[in-house]
Amino acid sequence: TDDRSPERGCVLTADGAYAARLTRDGDSWFPERWTLDGPEPYAVPLPGNQPEEPGTELQPLGDGRVLIHRRAGVRHLFALLYPTGPGTGGLPLGAMECAGPGVRLDLLPPAPGGTRAYAVTVGSRSSSVWQVAGGSGGPERLVEVPGRCSGGVWLDRTGRLLALDRELEGRVKTVVVDLELGEVTPLLQITPGSDDRLLMADPD
Repeated sequence: TDDRSPERGCVLTADGAYAARLTRDGDSWFPERWTLDGPEPYAVPLPGNQPEEPGTELQPLGDGRVLIHRRAGVRHLFALLYPTGPGTGGLPLGAMECAGPGVRLDLLPPAPGGTRAYAVTVGSRSSSVWQVAGGSGGPERLVEVPGRCSGGVWLDRTGRLLALDRELEGRVKTVVVDLELGEVTPLLQITPGSDDRLLMADPD
């Protein structure tokens, strides 16, 4: 794949209209947004005041802005990037800390609708789903899930029902998280002793 194409390490919106990725100019990394729903795909560079770390996460939103997730030790900082003529605009969304051994934070796959973005924090005994963009303030914890969660598949077209693969008591089973009600219910269990993960789902 050519380095100028959006297929290398990019994240697409749920409707496929936009993509975002880190790209490199020499030894420096910077965000890049692709518009894919026009007659011909094109890229818009979104460089900041300094190069990005290679592990920085990006996620495009439905209005063309790009969520950026930067790490600074145990702090996680979120902002929205957008082109402003020759430069890059930035809207800070707040920060959160993930302290403790083995605690990690990852962005979840782009939600349907493209107006909100979510992340999951995973600790030794529980996980939490956070809304990090599209809310009224900074990052907001929505649901705490017992066990260590991974994956992330949206089950509906509204961004309410999220499937996560949960490791609990030595087994992995898929659960559904209702972000509106804050409820966690089982979804996939082939046998009581099997490890079951959800790879994809059709909302219909």
